[in-house]
Amino acid sequence: MQVSVESIGKLERRMQVQVPAERVSQEIAARLKNISRTARLNGFRPGKAPLKVIRQQFGSQIHREVIGELLQSSYAEAVTQKQLAPAGSPRIEPQSMEEGSDLRYTATFEVFPELALQPMESLEVDRVTAEVTESDIDAMIERLRKQQMKYSTVNRAAANGDKATVDFEGAIDGVAFAGGKGENIAIVLGEGRMLPELEQGLIGAAPGEKRSVTVNFPSDYRAAELAGKAAIFATEVKSVEEPVLPEIDEEFCKAFGVSEGGLAKLREDVAANMRRELEQALRNRNKAVVMEKLYAANPTDVPNVLIEGQIRDMQVEAMRRAGTKDAAQAPPREPFIEPARRRVALGLLLNDVIRKENLVVDRARVNERLDEMVSAYGDAGAMKRAYMQNAEAMRQVESLALEDQAVDWILEHAKVHEVKSTFKELMNFEG
Repeated sequence: MQVSVESIGKLERRMQVQVPAERVSQEIAARLKNISRTARLNGFRPGKAPLKVIRQQFGSQIHREVIGELLQSSYAEAVTQKQLAPAGSPRIEPQSMEEGSDLRYTATFEVFPELALQPMESLEVDRVTAEVTESDIDAMIERLRKQQMKYSTVNRAAANGDKATVDFEGAIDGVAFAGGKGENIAIVLGEGRMLPELEQGLIGAAPGEKRSVTVNFPSDYRAAELAGKAAIFATEVKSVEEPVLPEIDEEFCKAFGVSEGGLAKLREDVAANMRRELEQALRNRNKAVVMEKLYAANPTDVPNVLIEGQIRDMQVEAMRRAGTKDAAQAPPREPFIEPARRRVALGLLLNDVIRKENLVVDRARVNERLDEMVSAYGDAGAMKRAYMQNAEAMRQVESLALEDQAVDWILEHAKVHEVKSTFKELMNFEG
């Protein structure tokens, strides 16, 4: 078999392959002989038809089958012979397929780039660290109290943070407008769910009090017919309720699944959950920094076929988030080009680290990753079992765990500068 290869781009190759006619003929003859042993043809006993008749009857079909299979098998042999690593399926253009002639074709394809990673010791990485403090736990307990907050009716003027139940009707130039009327509407003053001027105008109003409140709709208001206009709302406060935080007692703890151990056990559970979330946030943040440094330090040519595949995956994921399977509603590909290129390049770079350093999947890391992924579900145990019974899902978990191992290896060898942060900063948490 004759094979020649030429580069027609940084990663694109054109390969000429010529399979000797003798090999094609031998394969055809072998198959015809096999058929002749069992073929049933009119006028002949089973397996007794002459080979010439068999060839007349089945020759064209067998020729097509052999050519199709030889295109695949000879291509695989050729890339192995030339020590090439195709990045995707080839575009094959037959040049000669006539029976009795050499099989000749051209295969065009892209190859994986040859990587030469910069020494990891040259990477400078800021690794963020943080811990959960007692004051962080206090703040989280206080947030849990606010989640269980109730309101109690009071006979006084409404203040910021109170819940006022009101009737209102708005008018522009004395004319009521659609959507401007409400009855028995509960508004938590200062929460920002209603127009700010309306909420502000109700502060200080007592139950039974009527007020006219002027509201200026912003120029970019969602209802175009109201945007930029001033309206006067006639309001009447029906009742005022003040917020009441619950006591941290046995009932409060039970509301968060703690039936025994009281506040101490609740704090323990809350702290464990906070540390788990913090660990995940730190890993994601530091991983992103490592990826950015690795990508910047190792400019890499990326096969277009891999970029296109990644773009399609990202489009499908966007459609899934949007809740549609209609291909006509797929987002345009252009915004995904650079993110796809970056994702593919980083995949190649990390795989090179994994290969050169002989990193293998750590089963404990896989189990940790899986526990983390299912922790958000109500029945984490059932979800974990479902994952473990799905081979494809487990391969994805293993891939993530191995990727984390590669990032950890890079951090072990890079120039790392520790940067201290806090739980509140990393989690954007306000108590």
